Amino acid sequence: MSVVLITGASRGIGAATARCFAAAGYQLLLVARPSSDLDTLAAELRSETCRVETAGIDLADPQSIGPGLRDLCSRGLQPSVVVNNAGAAWTGPLAEMPLDQWHWLLQLNLTSVFQVCQTIVPMLRAAGGGLIVNVSSHASRYAFAGWGAYCTSKAALASFSRCLAEEERSHGIRVSTLTLGSVNTPLWDSETVQSSFDRRAMLSADQVGRTLLFLADQPHHQVVEDLTLMPAVGAF
Repeated sequence: MSVVLITGASRGIGAATARCFAAAGYQLLLVARPSSDLDTLAAELRSETCRVETAGIDLADPQSIGPGLRDLCSRGLQPSVVVNNAGAAWTGPLAEMPLDQWHWLLQLNLTSVFQVCQTIVPMLRAAGGGLIVNVSSHASRYAFAGWGAYCTSKAALASFSRCLAEEERSHGIRVSTLTLGSVNTPLWDSETVQSSFDRRAMLSADQVGRTLLFLADQPHHQVVEDLTLMPAVGAF
């Protein structure tokens, strides 16, 4: 039985990924902030062949992550694949960014991934291995004015993924990074993001979900360490 744990699962890339994995026969562990969206998605995907367990966890709250995940995984499903998808953005000059917003962004985009991995890695080790996929951005490789904090968090996430891969290789745990160009998701509607990009030219959440499934479907003896998916028109 293959089980996937997806963070940020209630909307956008997370919800699309949940649908792709459910269609492929996976059992689902879905994590997101408590919301009717998460409940609706779970109800949509539950079936005789697809078990769905959810946890309403605010990944911006570091104290809730470990206990919430341990409770979720105590219900009879142990993940073999982990998709760290949850994240956020903030736009504006670095020199004017409030410190609390800096801490909030790094908690969501970097530290929460560290905490999820610290909680789940012992389970993967005990099971003889597994796959962790961290969703990153081409902003990890380039500097974009007004997106400095986001670029910083994603660059650190890419480095974290490489280090984790080296440390866990001997335990049979594979680590992939999915590096994305702009994706048309609710992130662009966030109060903390100001942009005027043409969202019609962006990648779709469904395309990303299918790519994450591709990474998960690799044989256990191989791993795609870093896959980059960009809109055909190029970087935004």
